[in-house]
Amino acid sequence: MKKITIVAGLLLLYACNTYVGLPEKVTQTGFKVREIPPYPQQTGGDPEVGFDYLLNGDYIGSGVPLSLFGKRTSRRDSILDRPGINATLPYMVTAFETANQISVVNGNCFTCHSAEINGQLVLGLGNSFSDFRNNFSVMSKGMNTVMRLRYKKDSEEWAAYEDFGAYFKAIAPRIRTNQPGVNTAARLAEACAMHRDPSDLSYREQPNFEMPDYNIATDVPPLWLMKKKNSLYYTAVGRGDFTKLLFQAALLGIPDSTQARVAITRFKDVLAWLETLEAPEYPFPVNQQLAAEGEKLFNEHCSKCHGTYGENPGYPNKVVSLEVVKTDPWYASYAVDAPIVEWYNQSWFALSEPKSWFEPQAGYVAPPLDGIWASAPYLHNGSVPTLEDLLYSPGRPAIWERSEDSRDYDPVKVGWKYEAKTKKAGKWTYNTRLPAYSNVGHTFGDKLSGAERKALIEYLKTL
Repeated sequence: MKKITIVAGLLLLYACNTYVGLPEKVTQTGFKVREIPPYPQQTGGDPEVGFDYLLNGDYIGSGVPLSLFGKRTSRRDSILDRPGINATLPYMVTAFETANQISVVNGNCFTCHSAEINGQLVLGLGNSFSDFRNNFSVMSKGMNTVMRLRYKKDSEEWAAYEDFGAYFKAIAPRIRTNQPGVNTAARLAEACAMHRDPSDLSYREQPNFEMPDYNIATDVPPLWLMKKKNSLYYTAVGRGDFTKLLFQAALLGIPDSTQARVAITRFKDVLAWLETLEAPEYPFPVNQQLAAEGEKLFNEHCSKCHGTYGENPGYPNKVVSLEVVKTDPWYASYAVDAPIVEWYNQSWFALSEPKSWFEPQAGYVAPPLDGIWASAPYLHNGSVPTLEDLLYSPGRPAIWERSEDSRDYDPVKVGWKYEAKTKKAGKWTYNTRLPAYSNVGHTFGDKLSGAERKALIEYLKTL
């Protein structure tokens, strides 16, 4: 039973207390606001097929043998009600058959891209309740020990596990965070790329490059915003074909580019499903008269960067420089010169059709605001718990604590109910004094009166 706990913990968590390796801050960005142009995308996919592939597909490529779990519970997972071997597995993990016909289990996209809000699970909502502060090196060693005890290295089960085991061992010491609720997906992809041959994505024992010790993680944006975007990720780094950009999670377990080519054809369907995603409606009453006043304020002060909504929607796809937005610079500063950029632009992703590439900017994308009521905490690093705090920077708490209950939602301030602290307290305590996690910047709402901010927040509830 103990060995199953180790494996289950790994599958459910896909998440440096040292300050070594922080990048140099970017001070000269060379631009103030820059528009990101559109790039051709694959069309004609089947949304239903894409959704099924996200839930049941083999895009991770390898994983922990299903037989390792022994007798599983007979209770069905009622959230997604999947058939077959996934019927009794939690919705955020998937069992699938590998190329050598061994059934394995690994995490799926909904590990990070689904979350509860006000007691309801929302697919596509970024999971701000993930916790990557665990020691994944211990998990990796434990998992490998269990595998060696159960299977021989020349067995089919070991072959089905080997790629995942090798990459998880490589990334385990590099994906630990010192902050709860933030996500280490970019770090995970970079750590995998560090051990992949760029030409065919095969495993390399010797690293391609070095990574800094300090892990800079981010909040997870909602997937329904993607259909409006011309680039992916906070610094607009992801350009070109979205199917390949979305496929990066597969670096954790696919054996090489041969399997990647097969999976990419199916991600056209995944992209089609993402195009159908809509933001959830605000579940509490809205003062429509006040919201109408807020709409005027929004169109006057916010729409230039965040777009327009309602009868004439539009989104300008702008990245705002660090010197203008003035939010925490560390993530963007690192992204500008991150070693994965050169690796990616010389890799199978960039050199084969359909092409994608990395082109980071020294700033952050001003995102669309559809469903912003549900996507707390705010800013790229998730440092601000509510919209009221976002729009009035002097009121932002330096250290704040929330519970693990998604029903602890604040419909007045719009975001998570929290308690301001003077020092680190319970498990879910966010400390904005840690490097890369400050809550500074985006002070554009400070110039509004209290009444104007209240009206603006009422309008934002309706998006």
